[in-house]
Amino acid sequence: MRLPSWARVGCALFAIGWGGNEFTPLLLMYRDLNGYSDAVVDILLGAYVLGIAPGLLVGGPLSDRFGRRPLLLPSPLLAAAGSAILALGAHSVALLFLGRVLSGVGLGIVMAVGTSWVKELSSPPFAPAGDAGAGARRASLFLTIGFGLGAAVAGFAAEWGPWPTVTPYLINIVLLLGSFVLVLPAEETRPSAQGQPGRYGVRDLVQDLRVPSALHRRFMYVVVPMAPWVFGTAASAYAILPTLMAPAVGDLRLAYSAFMCLVALSCGVAIQPLAKLLDTPRNSMACAVSITVTAVGMLAAALAAVLLNPWFAALAAAILGTAYGLLLVSGLQEVQRIAGPSDLAGLTAVYYSLSYLGFFIPAVLAVAASWFTYPVMFLAGAVIASACLAVIVWAWARHLPEPPGPEVAAGR
Repeated sequence: MRLPSWARVGCALFAIGWGGNEFTPLLLMYRDLNGYSDAVVDILLGAYVLGIAPGLLVGGPLSDRFGRRPLLLPSPLLAAAGSAILALGAHSVALLFLGRVLSGVGLGIVMAVGTSWVKELSSPPFAPAGDAGAGARRASLFLTIGFGLGAAVAGFAAEWGPWPTVTPYLINIVLLLGSFVLVLPAEETRPSAQGQPGRYGVRDLVQDLRVPSALHRRFMYVVVPMAPWVFGTAASAYAILPTLMAPAVGDLRLAYSAFMCLVALSCGVAIQPLAKLLDTPRNSMACAVSITVTAVGMLAAALAAVLLNPWFAALAAAILGTAYGLLLVSGLQEVQRIAGPSDLAGLTAVYYSLSYLGFFIPAVLAVAASWFTYPVMFLAGAVIASACLAVIVWAWARHLPEPPGPEVAAGR
């Protein structure tokens, strides 16, 4: 059976998502191996956001002009280089930081360009007419499964496999090279330059990096308040809670960290079909439900930080992972309705850039822990999430984007 083009691109999302999250359960290993402080380790966790941001904000808009394939193809190779540096740099903060940044560049490109490409390949004329949200769900599923399996395999390989600082990254390099080969025949959906003149200068670049739909009021009032929670919930589940539970699980800290990643992201995958039922172009119900679950997850995390019970922490991770899955899909579906025909990848890039702000939460809380306890900080998170919910509910049916015309809907 011939693999459809959307699945080929999805494999790149999967492999690069795997590499982006394989570092997470290894945080405790680097802390023990090198004596790094919590702040240093959490900064390394968030370092790849420094690569993700330019990868998203440059790769997405440029792919709207030059095509999806030429912008996406380098991303598996950049991510493989990042994994190779991480494998070689176990005892060097500088190499670990560089490896994380390179992994982030690859991830940023594939999230903006790959998500848009999968959406287009799942729509007419590249696929039969059907569910308008299929592209968003397919992209988020590939990405989330990659995040989950990457973290789980890396943690278990480091706990029980040979060469714990190397083996997790070697597995990812093989997957990345395989995804590069798979994506080569994928059908292009946006021919290069879209009829623009061949000469391309700085002014053209600046113009391409503009994303007018990012100022759409629907985006500002519905998507912006919920976007940072996408990875804020995920980071809380599999970066902060495992660290808090480390004394309670003893020698199984790496395995427990991998388990928490698997719990959170499995729930994130399992809940995504519900986003289809919640989503409607008439109001912001899907985003409102997502942020409500986020507030509940923050309350559960606060109680887990009080009890310091690994099993209750796993329950909190499951709730936070559920919130992550709902947030990711509902945000993407809103973005794909708001985006104009010429800035789908650009607006997707802005959305993901905002969502990755959540990965700085562990570092912020590690610093703030000098003044506040984790239960108090998680409670504050629940209050902030409730405030975001109020904004989304206020914008319930306001500033709805116009439905696409027949030519845009047909993919032309």
